[in-house]
Amino acid sequence: MSATRGIHHLALNTEDMRRTVDFYTRVVGMPLVHAMKVPPGLGTGPGNRGNPPYEQIRHYFFDMGNDSLLAFFEIPRDAEPRAKRDGIGGMQHVAFAITPQSFQALQKRLREAGVAFDGPLDILPGLVSIYFFDPNGIRLEACCEPGAGDEPGVVRSVRQTPEEARAELDSVDPGWAGTTIAQGEFR
Repeated sequence: MSATRGIHHLALNTEDMRRTVDFYTRVVGMPLVHAMKVPPGLGTGPGNRGNPPYEQIRHYFFDMGNDSLLAFFEIPRDAEPRAKRDGIGGMQHVAFAITPQSFQALQKRLREAGVAFDGPLDILPGLVSIYFFDPNGIRLEACCEPGAGDEPGVVRSVRQTPEEARAELDSVDPGWAGTTIAQGEFR
C-alpha cells in the first residue's frame, strides 16, 4: 500500500482568475468550492510557508472529484515569466480520470466553447484520452476507461507486472532495477 492517499490538491498559477474560473466551471465542469485571498503576511511576510511571494493574492479551489482539489493562485499580470511545459521542474500536463458519460459531455463542451482538442486517442489498452489547453496554457488530459463505466481504476489502468517493467528499468541500470523490484518499490 502507498504511503499517500492520493492528491489533496494540485496548486497551479494563473494571471486571470475570472477566465480560469469560467473555464474550469463551465467548460471542464469542476465546481468552485473555495475562494479566498491569501491573508496578509503570507506572501512576502515572515509567515510565508511557500506561497507565491505576493501579498493578498486570490487562491481558489475546484472539486476534481474523488475527494481531490485543483487550486489556482492568481499571480499579478506579467509579474512572472511563462513556464516552459517541457522544462525540468516544469509541469508537462495534468491528467484527470473521467467516466465515459463525462468524457462525451466534456468533448461537447470543448467544441461549444471553441477549445481545440486532440483525440480521442488510444493511450494504453482500455484507456482513451483527449488533450487540450486551458486559458493559462496548461496542457490537460482527460483519461477515460470505457470498459470501467462509472468506476475508473486509475492505478489498475496502468499497472504492470515487475517482469513487464524490468526491460525499461534495466535500460536505466540493470543492477538498480533488480534491487528496486526486489525491495518492492515497483508494484
